[in-house]
Amino acid sequence: MSEKNLSEKNASEKNASEKNAAARPDSKSLYDAVIIGGGPAGLTAALYLARARYRVLVVERETFGGQITITSEVVNYPGVLSASGAELTETMRRQAESFGAEFLLAEVTGLDLAGDVKRVSTSRGELSCLAVLLATGASPRRLGFAGEEEFRGRGVAYCATCDGEFFTGKRVFVVGGGFAAAEESVFLTKYASHVTVLVRGDDFTCAPAAAEPAKSHPKIDVLYNTELVEAGGDEVGLRHLRCRNTHTGEETTYEAPAGETFGIFVFVGYAPATGLVRGIAELDERGYVLTDERQMTSADGLFAAGDVCVKTLRQVATAVGQAAQTATDMERYLKAAQERTGLVPQAPVSRPRAPEAPKGELPAAQDDGSLLTPEMRAQLDTVFSRMERPLVLRLHLDDGPVSTELRAYMEELAALTDRLSVEVAPSGELSAGELPCVRVCREDGAWTGLAFHGVPGGHELTSFVLGLYNAAGPGQPIADADRAAAEGITEDLQITLLVSLSCTMCPDTVVAAQRIAALSPRVTAEAYDVAHFGALRDRYRAMSVPCVVIRHADGRERVTFGKKGVAQLLEEIV
Repeated sequence: MSEKNLSEKNASEKNASEKNAAARPDSKSLYDAVIIGGGPAGLTAALYLARARYRVLVVERETFGGQITITSEVVNYPGVLSASGAELTETMRRQAESFGAEFLLAEVTGLDLAGDVKRVSTSRGELSCLAVLLATGASPRRLGFAGEEEFRGRGVAYCATCDGEFFTGKRVFVVGGGFAAAEESVFLTKYASHVTVLVRGDDFTCAPAAAEPAKSHPKIDVLYNTELVEAGGDEVGLRHLRCRNTHTGEETTYEAPAGETFGIFVFVGYAPATGLVRGIAELDERGYVLTDERQMTSADGLFAAGDVCVKTLRQVATAVGQAAQTATDMERYLKAAQERTGLVPQAPVSRPRAPEAPKGELPAAQDDGSLLTPEMRAQLDTVFSRMERPLVLRLHLDDGPVSTELRAYMEELAALTDRLSVEVAPSGELSAGELPCVRVCREDGAWTGLAFHGVPGGHELTSFVLGLYNAAGPGQPIADADRAAAEGITEDLQITLLVSLSCTMCPDTVVAAQRIAALSPRVTAEAYDVAHFGALRDRYRAMSVPCVVIRHADGRERVTFGKKGVAQLLEEIV
């Protein structure tokens, strides 16, 4: 090598070394692993890595727990006789947290996996780590029949737990032949007058024991070798559908009786959430991530576990088992990366596990008239202690039992903290069709723009309390761009949210809308429990929740369905 070339090589290596040194994060800002996705796979990996004394951060866009949180009862997870999906995954999250795992609600927008230090771009800033685990899971797959998008939320649904009650007394069709279709068809018999399951194949694809309850149920009939081609109707709802026999090609049509509508629930599997790594890691023809025996993808330092991967069985148990093995393989990778780079993130800090209410206390809490369990009180105390400003819960009531329940609920909340007080508004301030209602006001009586019509119990208690926290300050963290967009809204907007207390997807949407309202004096966000406001449900022909109505100052209204975060709502607004 010539002297000139040697000099150039040395200079190049020096520049690269200086660049790497400048880019090297300190141990306080560096993670061993960033896990993208807070479902069972992500939470399990976090538990194992944190317990092995690696610093790990779980980034979740929406709700920790993943898709399983919409399942009302899990009975096939070993060691757990019966629990809801939300209960099961909340236990997982608390276990991981007790070993020092950290959590962040944010959307991951990009990955830079070049070099030893990986960069993860999020809506809350950039993160640095030595390895990344993709555990983003999958979301319900659209079927693609004619009319599916047009009638989504107005007859076509994807969540029996959330939307089943809208079809009380109606005929319902379930499309799918897997475990979800078999299970949810039985669940829907609680509401529907009759359920017809359309199975594309010769039989259900799930275990015979899982399909048997659907096959033998007196309110369910199953049509095999049948695919849904088209569904249609009018502004009220679905009126007809057309099916095709996959063997003979013969088509049949169902027409709803005069004046009636029906529902279609689609359970045809899930689409992997792998868009983030498309072009970075190798995927199969269906979009699932391909991995080696260590669960590492084709990109060095990028691992994958759970429903984003190619696998034959997609259950909580398989996601947990795969994630545990992946975390163990990641430990070896991380140890080698630390030795190679000399970068050692701060070790996680174990936290004492949050106390659980003793089993004997729950009935006692109910017997003495309290609406809040001891564990709920402890969690609420934590939130209320951080509120910066006092708030007034202004009640608008009538003589009905729901008003009585709302008043008792708000008075019990206010008794927990000096940051809340309750006052009852004079009758007539709101129309009878809006009662009962609690408006969140500032200490001077000014309305913050946040309100709940009905009683914010069930899944909506969390969203209501977070609304109080956001209104009182400091509020939940929010991306700088979203904050600027919310504070920059220049027209008056009314956001109406139709929700159900049994819906696991509604709270996130309510929190997002009320976060925007807490930041902008031009926006109001009012949630209505559809169980008590049927006229509003009928007005917007809502057959799915959450239903979001955005009303502009000029009277224009936009109606959308489905779970939304702050960024998604701002896209609808701005």
